Amino acid sequence: MGIARGRDVQAEEFLQTIPTTVHLVIPSICYIEALTTLEQEEKFNLDFINKLDIQINEAERNKTSTNARLLRSLLEQSRISFLKQVNDTKERFYSIFHLLSKRIEMIPLNSVILQKNLDRNILEKHIIDKLILECIIYHAHQHQNELKVFLSNNSKEFGKREVSVILQDTGIQYFNKTQNFLGWLKSQNEN
Repeated sequence: MGIARGRDVQAEEFLQTIPTTVHLVIPSICYIEALTTLEQEEKFNLDFINKLDIQINEAERNKTSTNARLLRSLLEQSRISFLKQVNDTKERFYSIFHLLSKRIEMIPLNSVILQKNLDRNILEKHIIDKLILECIIYHAHQHQNELKVFLSNNSKEFGKREVSVILQDTGIQYFNKTQNFLGWLKSQNEN
C-alpha cells in the first residue's frame, strides 16, 4: 500500500529492477492484508465522496451567495481531483500486485506457523503483524545458510525491542526504510 499511495518511490523502483543477487520472499498473509486495506480505503473514499456530494448540493441550493457558488465550484474540482488520485492509487496498487505475483516467492501460511503464532507472546494486539513475523521466522529457519533481510515501513510494530531481538536471534536484519536497505545492499555488493 505504501508503494500504491506513492509513499515509497524507491521501493517501486527497486521492484521494477530487482538485482539477480536478491531473492524476494513475502508472506502470503501480506497479500491478504494489502487487499483488505485497499477494500477498507475504498469504503472510506466512497464515504468521503458522499459527504462531498452533500456539501456540493447544499452549496448549489443557495441561490444568492457568491461564496456558495465559489464553494460549489471548488468542491466539484476537489471531487474530480480526489477521484483521479484514488484511481491513480488503484492502478499503481494492481500494477505492483501483478509485478509481485510474478517475481516474488510466497511464504504460505501453514499449521506450524499458526501454532508458533499461538505460542509466542508478542504483538498480541496486532495479529496480522504477528502472523507476518512468524512467517518470516519460519522461512528463515528453512534457509539458515542465506543472508536474510526484512524490510517493512511498519517500525511501530516490527521495530519493537522484543521483535528486533527475535529477528536478530534468527539471523534477520531489519530495515524500516527502503533507502537504508538499498544503501546496505550496495555496500554488500561492493564487498
